[in-house]
Amino acid sequence: MKNFNLNNLLRDNIKTIKPYSSARDEYKDITDGMLFIDANENPFNTNVNRYPDPQQVNLKSQLAQLKEISENNILLGNGSDEVLDLIFRAFCEPNKDKIISLPPTYGMYSVLANINAVENIEVPLTSEFQPDFDDISRAANSHTKLLFICSPNNPTANSFEANIIEKLIVDFEGIVVIDEAYIDFSKEKSWLSRLNEFPNLIVTQTLSKAYGLAGIRLGICYASEDIILVLNKIKPPYNINQLTQDKASERLSNIKDIKNEVDIILNEREKLAAELKSISLVEIVYPSDANFLLVKVDDANKRYKQLIEKGIVVRNRTTQALCENCLRFTVGTKVENEKLIEVLNQL
Repeated sequence: MKNFNLNNLLRDNIKTIKPYSSARDEYKDITDGMLFIDANENPFNTNVNRYPDPQQVNLKSQLAQLKEISENNILLGNGSDEVLDLIFRAFCEPNKDKIISLPPTYGMYSVLANINAVENIEVPLTSEFQPDFDDISRAANSHTKLLFICSPNNPTANSFEANIIEKLIVDFEGIVVIDEAYIDFSKEKSWLSRLNEFPNLIVTQTLSKAYGLAGIRLGICYASEDIILVLNKIKPPYNINQLTQDKASERLSNIKDIKNEVDIILNEREKLAAELKSISLVEIVYPSDANFLLVKVDDANKRYKQLIEKGIVVRNRTTQALCENCLRFTVGTKVENEKLIEVLNQL
């Protein structure tokens, strides 16, 4: 963040790009009784025959109130993956720039780097599943534009130490992206509360986990107004469809239900962790700040196949860095968790 200048980080073509102007961008004052024949839409009402609001004003208003942040600091994406891809396309010059990721971590950082022809410098976490500040600092140079920090991390389930993250934000000369997909299950505070302190900070969240809306694909980007303006210039004009906007708005109107579901998941997580520790084939149940548990077993490949045969699908993470013989268990309902424990005891 030293001498931070957003313009110096942007790709040259992004600095001068003119965004597509849709019909709903050009005329926004929609009132009853007006005749709209500007967007070549089908005139017959199907409830979705009109293009959706390209800026999702109502939905952003709900999120702004919920998160106590300005609407100007919010961008919505077709899942967090679209948000992450927009960040790549805004800041990383193909075949020139680089990113840093911290394996074991979310696999899409590497996939998006390959898609955008950007080198991914992998700096493994420590044996305690924490970022190694010194190694990350040594890996960074003038071409490392993005640093991806997933906290709580997937697949390790732990949150990273706040002092290490802050040092990285301050020290890194590019954009720091903190992926908070699992923040609602964590005892740690979201970095949204400090967004205004760091002009190089982007925080991404999602409605797929705690909000139970994985099927509608809605990701959220929180950043400075300057960064949001850049990303808005390159996002597809109607990237969030009307059905997604409506369903998200409906769900956000029931925060009490969401909090109740999160409490149930957290309670089940603690019970599941305790039960797993008593099973002979389980070697380590790692601490979790997410809605899943990373569990080291005697033979991950063998146990994965056995669980499949019993009709239980888990995630085998044994090929990931620092995760040898580890399985990942999503915390399910009480009945699902009891079934998992029953089968593991049989094995």
